[in-house]
Amino acid sequence: MSDDPAASPHSYARLRPQDFLAALEILGFRCDGRFLALNSYENRVYQVGIEGGGSVVAKFYRPNRWSDDAILEEHDFTTDLSEQEIPVVAPLEIEGTTLHRAGPFRLAVFPCRGGRAPELDNLDQLRQLGRLVARIHLIGESEEFTHRPRISIEHYAVDSCHYLLEQQFIPGDLHAAYQSVADLVIERIEECYACAGDIKEIRLHADFHPGNVLVAGETFHIVDFDDTRSGPSVQDLWMFLSGDRSEQTPQLAALLEGYESFRHFDARELHLIEALRSLRIMHYSAWLARRWEDPAFKRAFPWFESRTYWDEHVLALREQVALMQEQPLEWRDFQKRPR
Repeated sequence: MSDDPAASPHSYARLRPQDFLAALEILGFRCDGRFLALNSYENRVYQVGIEGGGSVVAKFYRPNRWSDDAILEEHDFTTDLSEQEIPVVAPLEIEGTTLHRAGPFRLAVFPCRGGRAPELDNLDQLRQLGRLVARIHLIGESEEFTHRPRISIEHYAVDSCHYLLEQQFIPGDLHAAYQSVADLVIERIEECYACAGDIKEIRLHADFHPGNVLVAGETFHIVDFDDTRSGPSVQDLWMFLSGDRSEQTPQLAALLEGYESFRHFDARELHLIEALRSLRIMHYSAWLARRWEDPAFKRAFPWFESRTYWDEHVLALREQVALMQEQPLEWRDFQKRPR
């Protein structure tokens, strides 16, 4: 099964309720007519009611983004994690596969799980998250991806900068300011990586933020491995740090207390936190630009073409230059712990 080169992201405009309900019926699900579009822009994701109660989640993959092999590699990774009783939401295997086709789309079906986002000021929850991330990484380091990319400065920063300038998304009178600060950001990112040294890269969730964790009572469910790729372990931790340095330090300590109960954390990776944040900021703006012809993006992000957005983007990059010149967050207990 391969993606259809004739398919376009604009095909989403032709994806009607009767189409995705019919696709699920063909896969053996008796839909009861209930459905809810879930918050997803890259793909189209629907919660669909099933006769007799309960629901499933159907994900229709954006055409021409990932190859079939890359999607199946994501599915295999999450299935391996689930089989180790790590609470990730893995796709259902139907008729011997997890990847299916409906017209120009490929889709997967997932169990439906509910919950709320974790509380970032709840240190007990952060410890539990740290334990879960470490368990994911133990499986992640056992093999390597073949079809999935790695987190790289070239793709996330350099390519993003070039695309935004070449496609003229940035107002003309801001080009020089943006180019100047982007060059500084990339230089500082490279310096942070040099300070960290030879860091091990493993299979990651890679987009692990509070919105991809569902908390229901004492139970956590980890969702959406759509952007899984290889990179440093701290990539799956830093997005749970919030506030200023004094607030982030105890949050980091709680995350790593939980993490180290299953897997050793290389403290050199703390040099990468602000570098990875900078990469995400640059990549996010280029991601919006690359998707701008999708009507859903223009409806959801109308401010993207505003002068205010680009002024704030340049300011955010300048702030990142300053933050990357500071000392990394302290992990206070690290030196006290026997190795």
